[in-house]
Amino acid sequence: MSEHRLVVRISADPPARLDKALSRDVPEEAALSRTRLARLIADGQVQRDGAPLTDPKAKVAEGDLIEIAVPQATDVETVAEVIPLSVIYEDEQLIVIDKPAGMVVHPAPGSPSGTLVNALLAHCGDSLSGIGGEKRPGIVHRIDKETSGLLVVAKSDRAHHALAAQFEAHTAERAYLALCHGVPDAGDPRLRGIRGTSFEPGNVLKITTQLGRHRTDRQKQAVSFDSGRHAITRARLLHSFGTPPSMALIECRLETGRTHQIRVHMAHAGHALIGDPVYGGGRRRASPTALGVSAAAAVDGFRRQALHAATLGFVHPTTDEWLSFSAPLPDDMVALIHALPGGVDLDIQN
Repeated sequence: MSEHRLVVRISADPPARLDKALSRDVPEEAALSRTRLARLIADGQVQRDGAPLTDPKAKVAEGDLIEIAVPQATDVETVAEVIPLSVIYEDEQLIVIDKPAGMVVHPAPGSPSGTLVNALLAHCGDSLSGIGGEKRPGIVHRIDKETSGLLVVAKSDRAHHALAAQFEAHTAERAYLALCHGVPDAGDPRLRGIRGTSFEPGNVLKITTQLGRHRTDRQKQAVSFDSGRHAITRARLLHSFGTPPSMALIECRLETGRTHQIRVHMAHAGHALIGDPVYGGGRRRASPTALGVSAAAAVDGFRRQALHAATLGFVHPTTDEWLSFSAPLPDDMVALIHALPGGVDLDIQN
């Protein structure tokens, strides 16, 4: 395997540890994340005076010359597939995609092909400089197969590390549009009796719980208050439908990004998403009395969770510029809204 060698001089007042010193002093253009450096150290690819340094805690001093052998990124076994993609933005560091409903993000035993990763391997080609030593797109975050909308994917190790740090620190902006059963409103006394729910100014429903694996169904997530990972969702009512109101268009913003978070939280609050086959309460039926027969039939016939990742914002990993993107609602959600009472009068772009 071919490689290139990088010589790094440790500058003044270095951190006590080798890995931290290298993370500070390796040139940005080398695009080596802290994780990648740790792997190179463990693999014996880092030397001082010809002697390998395999301990990330090894001490270094100002002026030390550290030689790093960086193997050329290897091809991955995943097959590149030419699949049409809706590219919102792309540069040498990253790509932003508007993913259609029905597409899996990453290959898995049940979905080895036809995924976003398969498509990106074909689309990006040689512009992938390597993530962790492999020529692959760096998946920073995911959305469910049947959820549509925006995803940012890293094309370099440096971008992957920087973007992942933003998502971990919850500084990336993510807003979703969803259609739910019922109307989340501060005037509903039922909501105030549900543990973990509260309202903020502007009629914003805040749901604060922990989320973890369901005790009996390992494919599902479940709300908990004594185990799991901290999760916060905020839902803002945009429009209600029906007489009396029985459905709503909402905007959901994630403070954290856990698996199935919006779907689980809205179901916990009694406002499961339209069409959700997992958390929808046994595919809760729409009310023909409130919505009308044809609208209720359109709701009951919607075959995926009505959830769309509409807004995505983050700091560019190399320019430090704040980037913000939006993706219009897909045709199926627009058609559903137009089928609802008053839905054709809403300013819905697609």
